[in-house]
Amino acid sequence: MKVAEHVLGMGRLRRRRPDVFHFQWLALPQLDRRLLPEKAPLVFTAHDLLPRRTAGKRDLWLELLRRFDAVVVHSERGRETLAELGIAAERLHVVPHPVFRSDSPRVDDGHTLLSLGMIRPYKGLTDAIEVTKRLGGARLLVAGDSMEPVEPYREQAGDLAEFRLGWLDDAEIDRALGETTVALFPYRPELDQSGALLRALGAGVPAVVYDVGGLAEPVRRFGAGTAVPPGDIEAMTEAVRELLDDPEALARAREGALAAREALSWDAAAASHLEIYESLIG
Repeated sequence: MKVAEHVLGMGRLRRRRPDVFHFQWLALPQLDRRLLPEKAPLVFTAHDLLPRRTAGKRDLWLELLRRFDAVVVHSERGRETLAELGIAAERLHVVPHPVFRSDSPRVDDGHTLLSLGMIRPYKGLTDAIEVTKRLGGARLLVAGDSMEPVEPYREQAGDLAEFRLGWLDDAEIDRALGETTVALFPYRPELDQSGALLRALGAGVPAVVYDVGGLAEPVRRFGAGTAVPPGDIEAMTEAVRELLDDPEALARAREGALAAREALSWDAAAASHLEIYESLIG
């Protein structure tokens, strides 16, 4: 049914005559390469660069992405990745993903770490737990819906972690962010940008991230924490320790997160998209 609905929906799009078509997702790339409309310039946002379900089909995605007049990515690394794939540089546009702003009351105890978002293998929760163990005196708050069994994580963490599982509403997410001193993102290379990271920065929470995809770019640009080499648990531990043990460093990182919140706004992203559209129809 979903396949049939998708084909019908793409058929309806092909009958429209807008100034620009902008796609945020291509659900069935094998079909979409034949169903894309042809009556106006095409824009695509590559949120995950190559979506994980079909990432191995590089020739398919190269063919698809070359159909678009403009491809939006959220980081310079994303631009480099797609350029290496074979997408013309003049078609690639970097528009940093906006943050998700909130103003949670700051009630953290000075040693609470956060793993935020859906629990999936690539999120590196095992590394976050190991960092917490190595620090001594820290606690880990795990907040999000689980897409895999959590018992192994519970056994690894023992009494160092609190699990708030399930689909959390905005109030629950804000409560977790208000209790957080530093957010951890020990991700594996599978995406370009993280909504959970942008939610943390939007609450003024510093982050320590593995330098994968585009995660490091807002953190480094605004001094909103630290980026460390991928998979380097010791480096992540030391980066977190510095923030927890040095009030001035933590204050600077919090200021950086707030600066990111001001700069990476939805209005700024909208203005960048309008520039892209105008360049295609001008």
